[in-house]
Amino acid sequence: MTQYRSFEQHLSPDSGPKRILSLDGGGLRGMMTVQVLRKIESVLRDRFNDKDMRLGDYFDLIAGTSTGAIIAAGLSLGMTVDEIEKHYLDLGATIFKRSFWRIGYVSDKYDAKAVATALQKVFGTRTLNCTDFRTGLLVVAKRLDTGSTWVLTNNPKARYFKPDRATTIPNGEYPLWQVVRASTAAPTYFAPEEIRIHSDADPARKDTVGQFIDGGVSPHNNPALQALMVATMEGYRFGWPAGAEKLLLISVGTGKANPAVNTSGALGGVAAVQGLLALNNLMEDCSDLVETMLQWLSTTGTARIIDREMGLANPVPGGSPLLTYQRYNAYFTSAWFKDGLGRDVDASYLSNIQAMDIPANIPELQALGREVAERQVLDKHLPAAFDAGVRI
Repeated sequence: MTQYRSFEQHLSPDSGPKRILSLDGGGLRGMMTVQVLRKIESVLRDRFNDKDMRLGDYFDLIAGTSTGAIIAAGLSLGMTVDEIEKHYLDLGATIFKRSFWRIGYVSDKYDAKAVATALQKVFGTRTLNCTDFRTGLLVVAKRLDTGSTWVLTNNPKARYFKPDRATTIPNGEYPLWQVVRASTAAPTYFAPEEIRIHSDADPARKDTVGQFIDGGVSPHNNPALQALMVATMEGYRFGWPAGAEKLLLISVGTGKANPAVNTSGALGGVAAVQGLLALNNLMEDCSDLVETMLQWLSTTGTARIIDREMGLANPVPGGSPLLTYQRYNAYFTSAWFKDGLGRDVDASYLSNIQAMDIPANIPELQALGREVAERQVLDKHLPAAFDAGVRI
C-alpha cells in the first residue's frame, strides 16, 4: 500500500517542499471548484500512478472560506473529489430551500438549522483536534460582535489551539461542523453561528458567546493570501520556509462576478440594496487585491491582467519570488466567455449564473467548471520539484 506523508509530516516545517490548496467562497458556485479539483486529482493520480490518491495526500494545507470551507474540510479528512461532490449536491438540495416569508432584507433567506443539521451529518462529532485529519486545514470566519477575522486551523502548535488560560475554550475543541457553519453564515442568507468562546468555573462570570458570519465578509473570501501568511508568519506557528521551489500555492475561484451593477431599477435607490451592492463590490476589490499581491510575490503560469493601468502585477519585488502560485477561475463577462470558451452569452445568462443560491444552476455550473478545468489546469502548473516527499 502506498504511504504518503502523515498528518504530522504535512504540518512539520522540516518536511519540504510545501503545497497549499486555497478555495474561495461563492455559495453553490463552489460546484465549479469541485470540477477543477477533480482535474487536479486526476493529474496527480496519473503522475503518481495511484488511482486512490487523494488531494489530502499531496497538499500540506487546505484553506477555505465559506463554501470553500465545506470542501476544504472534507478534503483535509481524506475525502475524494467524488465524495465531496456527492455531499455538496446533498447540501445544496437541503440548504437552499426558499420560503415565501424569507425575503433576505428583513429576514434571512434560508434556515440556518438546516445547514447545521446537514453539516453534522457530513462531519459528525469531530473537533478541530480530531485524530483523523489527513492534512492541514484552515478556515476563515468573521466574528461579528468583535469585528475580528478569525483564522482557525488544526495546527496543534497554534496559539489558541490549546491555550494555557483555563478560562478559554481551546480552538481545538471547537466542533468542525460548527467552524464550517460559521464560515458559511453569509449575511442575509443565513443567521450567524454562535460559538462559545470562554468557560469559567467562577459562577459570577458568564460564558462568552461569539457571533460568527461568513469569512467572505473579510478581506479573505479568497483565502490564498491568508494561507500564505499563516504558513510563513511566525505568529501562526507553522514556520514553513518561503521560496519559489519551497512553497506551491494553488488557488481555485468560484467565478468572478462582473463588477458593474445596474442601479437604475426599482430597487436601485433603496439604501439596503445599495449597501449590499457596495459590500459585494468591496469583496471583489479584496479578491482582486489578493490576486495582485500573490502575482506580485510569486512565479506563476496563470497571471492575468488585473486592470488596464497595472496590467500584470510584476516584477517581483527584490527579484526573489516567495512562492510558486497558480490561479484558476471563471470570469462572468461576455468577453471572457467569448474569448476563453468560444461561447456567446447574454446579460440574462450572466446575471443568473453568478447567483450563489440557485440549485437549478448546478448542472450548468458543473459543465462550466469542467470547461475551466480542461482549459486552465495544466500538468506543468504542478512542477516536479514539488513531488519530493509526497510519498514516504
